[in-house]
Amino acid sequence: MEAGLFLRRLQMGEILSMPHSRPMPSIGKACHELRIKDKDKTWRIIYHIADDVIVVLEVFSKKSKETPKYVKENSKKRLKEYKS
Repeated sequence: MEAGLFLRRLQMGEILSMPHSRPMPSIGKACHELRIKDKDKTWRIIYHIADDVIVVLEVFSKKSKETPKYVKENSKKRLKEYKS
């Protein structure tokens, strides 16, 4: 439920910041990581803010401090596909 509320706020043009969202320039311009806490897991949604849409690039369960390399690579690939 929390993820849906945050995504709706983003769709309405609101800019979220810490602790809910942080920039991810290593993935691309206007890319961010949405932070969602569940009962027993912490989730991350990597998203890109485009002119007319929020593009969800990756959703994963966060298990370590650093974002996994495969998540970054998948997100970069999907962003490139979206832009082409």
